Amino acid sequence: MNKRPTEPYKIRGVEALFGSESEPSASDSQTLALEQIVLPSYHQPRRHFDPISLEQLATSIQQHGIWEPLLVRQQPSNPSRYELVAGERRYRAAQQIQLSEVPVRILTLTDEEALLVSLEENLYREDLNPFEETLGILDWLAVRVGVSVEEVKSTLYQMNNVAKGAVNQNVLVSELSDAIQTGFEELNLISWQSFVSSRLPLLKLPSEILEALQNGELAYTKATAIARIKDEKLRGEILQSAIEQKLSLNQIKEKIAQLTKPTQFSIANSPKGRLQDVVRKVSRSEVWKDPKKWKKVEALLVKLEALVESESMSGSEGSQPEETQGDTEA
Repeated sequence: MNKRPTEPYKIRGVEALFGSESEPSASDSQTLALEQIVLPSYHQPRRHFDPISLEQLATSIQQHGIWEPLLVRQQPSNPSRYELVAGERRYRAAQQIQLSEVPVRILTLTDEEALLVSLEENLYREDLNPFEETLGILDWLAVRVGVSVEEVKSTLYQMNNVAKGAVNQNVLVSELSDAIQTGFEELNLISWQSFVSSRLPLLKLPSEILEALQNGELAYTKATAIARIKDEKLRGEILQSAIEQKLSLNQIKEKIAQLTKPTQFSIANSPKGRLQDVVRKVSRSEVWKDPKKWKKVEALLVKLEALVESESMSGSEGSQPEETQGDTEA
């Protein structure tokens, strides 16, 4: 993934719509009563607002105020209300500390323009999780190119197949793929190839993992590791442990290895495998260091040895008549 710009982010959607010279500046901002601002009817890229992060932002606003004005547009149906275009975290933090008014920049935007600006503003903020960013990029491309999200996904998969030489590209797909590729270059967040290989698979994750990822309870790398577990019950147990115990990626991988190992033995259902597994566990536990436990183990070993010797003797006696019979026939 490409590195995000280190300079303060300038909303490219606004610049593209108004031009670099006529773009509203910070001095054009004004204040609005918080109760006059309403959330948009279309969904925002951000699905989850981390309570701790929101609390920190609220504290910062309380101490230093809101440095970057919220972007709003006037509602055509109700001129006294303003629809939030960008800055939902600041809006929610202001609500949390019960601010009466906030700084805003009022823009004149169509529905499509408002959605583009909103998506861009959110995509260039680092605190979107990979799932939210994936959905945001798909939404942005769909609006930018003028097709549905499903068509964007389908075209991306076709582009990937063409790149691999699996299929030939027709003219219509070629035009759409060129537009999508240009879109990725404009965003400069991630290449379309990396998006197909590492981001689109997120949309196919099991529902419980997708929910945890969407709610910010699980990192992207941890989610993909747990998703590889085929057993639903085991996957659920590891997912719960990862969230509750805040396990690292390495700890999750170790836990998966530990819990899937017995499963492999049970699938094989081999007596020899079970015996070897018990011996390994006894060796690792160093049970002989505990006198009480070792006494019990020793009693079991005596019985096991007696059983093995008994079986060995009965096997030898059983073979004797066959040898005798063989001599007689000879």
